[in-house]
Amino acid sequence: MFSGNETTMNSTQQIEVHILHQTFLHDFKAYMNSWWVTKLVPSIYTVVFLVALPLNIMAIIMFLVKVKVKNPAVVYLLNLAAADVLFVSILPFHIVYRFSGNNWMVGEGMCQFVMSMYLINMRGSILLMTSISVDRFLALVYPLQSLSWRTVRRAWLVCCCIWVISMVSTVPILIVKQTRPFPDLNITTCSDVLDAESVERFQVYYYFPIYIVLLYLLPLIITTFCYTGIVRGLSMKGGQKRSRAVLLTVVVLCVFVLCFGPANVIWFMHFLQVYNKASNFLYIVYIISVSVSSVSCCLDPLIYYYASSEWQRHVYSLLGCKREQTPLVDH
Repeated sequence: MFSGNETTMNSTQQIEVHILHQTFLHDFKAYMNSWWVTKLVPSIYTVVFLVALPLNIMAIIMFLVKVKVKNPAVVYLLNLAAADVLFVSILPFHIVYRFSGNNWMVGEGMCQFVMSMYLINMRGSILLMTSISVDRFLALVYPLQSLSWRTVRRAWLVCCCIWVISMVSTVPILIVKQTRPFPDLNITTCSDVLDAESVERFQVYYYFPIYIVLLYLLPLIITTFCYTGIVRGLSMKGGQKRSRAVLLTVVVLCVFVLCFGPANVIWFMHFLQVYNKASNFLYIVYIISVSVSSVSCCLDPLIYYYASSEWQRHVYSLLGCKREQTPLVDH
C-alpha cells in the first residue's frame, strides 16, 4: 500500500500540500502503471485461474464422490482444496483491476471482500499445510500411538479453528477503508493506497511481528520438523517410499519458503516504510511476490493429490477410464 500522507494543513501550507500531492501522484503513476503491475501480475493471475480452478474443483469432486471423507488426512486436504477454490474464484477481480490500470470499479464492500479472501487463503493454506504435515508425521512415525488422536471429528475441529483464526487475523487490516479515489488520474484504487496515520493505528511494531512469527515462521518450523521426522522414520526402509518422502519434503518446503516467504516479509517491511514515511518502492515488489504466491494454488493439488498413484487411479475412474481402483492410503 502506498503512503498517502495528507493531513489537515493551514492556509500557509497549502502550496506545500499541493506539491506533495503532485509528487505522490507522479510516483504512484510511475510505479503502478509499470509493465510489472499492469501486465505481468494480471497475466500470472490469469494462468493461475485457468490452471488451479479445474484442478482443485476436480480434487473436491474426487474427495466427495470417490474417496469419501473417512480419515483426518482427507479432511485437511478437502479444506485445502476448498481454500484454493475460494481464492481462485476472486482472481478475476484482481485481473480486471490490474489490466485496467489499477482502477477498482465495484465498490468498497467488494474491495474488502476480495482483500479478505486473499489474506484468509494465504493464512489458512499455511496452517492447513502445517496440519497435513503434523498428521502425516503422526501417521508414519507414531502410527499406533496416534490412532486415538487422529480422528475425523478432531480434524474437522482443527480445520474450523484454522478458518476462524484466518478470518480474525484479517480484522486489523479490514477495519481501515480500502478504496481511495484519485480524480486527477481518473481511477479508484483498492488496497493500494493507505494513509500513514492509518498504519500507526495498526500498531505495526506489535501486530505485524506477531503475525509473522505465529502465522508463518512457527508453521514453517513445525512443517520442517515433521517432514524431517518422516524422512528419518523411513530411512531404515529405503527404496522408492523414502525417495518419494524426501522429494515431497523438498517440494513442500520450497512452496512454504518461495511462495509464502517473500510476500509475508516484504509486506511487513513495506508497512514499516509507510509508517516511517519512506519510499513506496517495496510495494511494487510486494505486488509481484503476491502474484507469485498465488501459484501455490496450482501446486497444492499436484503435490498432495495427483502425484499419488492412488489419486491417478481415482482421476481415471472419475473421467470414465476403466482402471483398477485401490483405496486411498491413510498417510
